[in-house]
Amino acid sequence: MNINEPFVITVSRELGSGGRTIGRKLAAELGVRYSDKELVNQLMDQFKLSANGIEQLKGKKKNWVSGFIQVVAPVPKVRMLADTDNEAVREFRPDLVTDDVFKAETEILQGIASEGSCVIAGRSGFFVLKDHPNKLDVFITASMEHRIERVMRKQQLSREEAIAAIERVDEARDNYVKRYTGKSRYDARNYDLVLKMDDLSEEDAVKLILKFIKYS
Repeated sequence: MNINEPFVITVSRELGSGGRTIGRKLAAELGVRYSDKELVNQLMDQFKLSANGIEQLKGKKKNWVSGFIQVVAPVPKVRMLADTDNEAVREFRPDLVTDDVFKAETEILQGIASEGSCVIAGRSGFFVLKDHPNKLDVFITASMEHRIERVMRKQQLSREEAIAAIERVDEARDNYVKRYTGKSRYDARNYDLVLKMDDLSEEDAVKLILKFIKYS
């Protein structure tokens, strides 16, 4: 990858690995745009969904409507639909399928990449931007114990809550990636560089990525 020309670095990561922070620090070090929450915000605005609603939707199969309300808020449907102030009612979009979300993500990511050098966190960037002529794909991973401890600390959750959150997000993200890319997000062949964070700080990871860029 040549950083003297417009480039894209995608940073895929596991929940609790620190990948989001690494991506942000890497972008700051390179002096380029960092795309993460802005993508979610655009999706929220386009589909009138919360960030949680989008993550829930992405983990479902295409025919997701029948179970979606119960996933968002497991209360009786009759009661929920009668309560217009209930968050689940605001999330319920019978006209929306995961295809719409993937299409929107693809359009937004390609638009961001076309505007100049950037670092993009997750969002199947390794696949969506596979035809970009100057790209580096990175995957940030960590042991389950490392991830649990980080999620507990960052989100102030109990150990049981952290484990449940990790398992839920892992399953949702893997389902989504497999459906639209035909690949497993855990397949190292998707990436140019894989970093395991157990013995690395976020700063260490950024330095390693920069060194890899220099010699690649």
